[in-house]
Amino acid sequence: MTLQSFGVIGLAVMGENIALNVERNGFPIAVYNRSREKTDAFMAQRAPGRNVKAAFTLEEFVASLERPRKILVMVQAGKPVDAVIAQLKPLLDEGDIIIDGGNSWFEDTERRTQELEPVGLRFIGMGVSGGEEGALNGPSLMPGGTPSSYEYLSPILNKIAAQVDDGPCVTYIGPGGSGHYVKMVHNGIEYGDMQLIAEAYDLLKNVAGLSASQLHEVFTEWNTTDELNSFLIEITSNIFPYVDPETKKPLVDLIVDAAGQKGTGRWTVQTALELGVAIPTITAAVNARIMSSIKDERVAASQSLTGPSAKFDGDVKDFVNKVRDALYCSKICSYAQGMALLSTASQTYKWDLTLSEMARIWKGGCIIRAGFLNKIKKAFNENPALPNLLLAPEFKQTILDRQDAWREVIMTAAKVGIPVPAFSASLDYFDSYRRDRLPQNLTQAQRDYFGAHTYKRLDKEGTFHTEWVPIAEAKK
Repeated sequence: MTLQSFGVIGLAVMGENIALNVERNGFPIAVYNRSREKTDAFMAQRAPGRNVKAAFTLEEFVASLERPRKILVMVQAGKPVDAVIAQLKPLLDEGDIIIDGGNSWFEDTERRTQELEPVGLRFIGMGVSGGEEGALNGPSLMPGGTPSSYEYLSPILNKIAAQVDDGPCVTYIGPGGSGHYVKMVHNGIEYGDMQLIAEAYDLLKNVAGLSASQLHEVFTEWNTTDELNSFLIEITSNIFPYVDPETKKPLVDLIVDAAGQKGTGRWTVQTALELGVAIPTITAAVNARIMSSIKDERVAASQSLTGPSAKFDGDVKDFVNKVRDALYCSKICSYAQGMALLSTASQTYKWDLTLSEMARIWKGGCIIRAGFLNKIKKAFNENPALPNLLLAPEFKQTILDRQDAWREVIMTAAKVGIPVPAFSASLDYFDSYRRDRLPQNLTQAQRDYFGAHTYKRLDKEGTFHTEWVPIAEAKK
């Protein structure tokens, strides 16, 4: 019996598409899904003419694969992944490789690695970004695990990943859960990017008064610039001209303003808090989705809570250009925060991440693919120890040149009552990072006052505590 090169478990859309991607690139595949109906539908509708073998039991599936077996698990993160691994484990042989391609929590990946590697089974936690289209035509892949496991998989991964000018959008990330961690931070940056674009749209529509067709023109033009050329700007420009066939109105105006989330943005914020890394833009984006979800409550509040009566009376074209500058400056801050988090995680967990490679593999296939990732890659290539992207010469000069426009946009938003939490958080991040003295000297004095937490001084070495109450009483 001829054996297949690669196996895929889970035939939801992502699983189906990545299976077809593998087969198209010359690797015969075996597929299995818990529900036979899905397997039958896949074989009837998408597999004809392809080198695909369907299996209807895991025993049959495992037996159809050449050794060492390479099995990609594309099921819902959490308990379903554990369940599949538990079913596979007694069927596999030493050296076989299980790849978890879902959005798993990185600590779960670490645990699974520690459980499987000692018994001779290799485990890869691999972030996959690019949505349905990316999975089929070339995603960005972020595999973490042992180097030897990656070497076995690299001929396949290099072929199925998105291809850009400097290679396939895949690299060995690092050990353990590093691949899923990098994918999680990628998604956090994605949250920030999407919220910043939403705020730019809000300002252009509800402050400058641009119509859907004008918004399409603006975002189309922005997508031609080195600064903002990206997948998210491109799809945003494509959304505005779509007219609902029933109402003849722009469809975007009919969509309920309540955004969903699957948890990776929230995870990014949680782990940043645990590691002590400030990511205010990403945090603001997560909070914005939470706020959007209380739609009924907001509608009720809008009937009694009023805002400013000021109206925008400036030059529209000038304002559009300033929003563009504010968007780019904020975007730089969002990526700077994500990269700072990856840097700290790499040091904390001893992953030895190469940040220039993270930027490179995000250039194609993934949701945050953007032209300016070339600049991020260049910045970390020139200085791998760069503590923050804001200090890279090009990004530093960009913000210094455009910060007046950035500040003016946020002031205008405040005057007319338009919330711009991610724009504001980004500017706060920049202003906090650039200041040599922040007001937390007072915070530390307060902590020492009520809890004897001590403090350090600028003018002498050591740790100090003051009995503040007697001093205060003596002044009475």
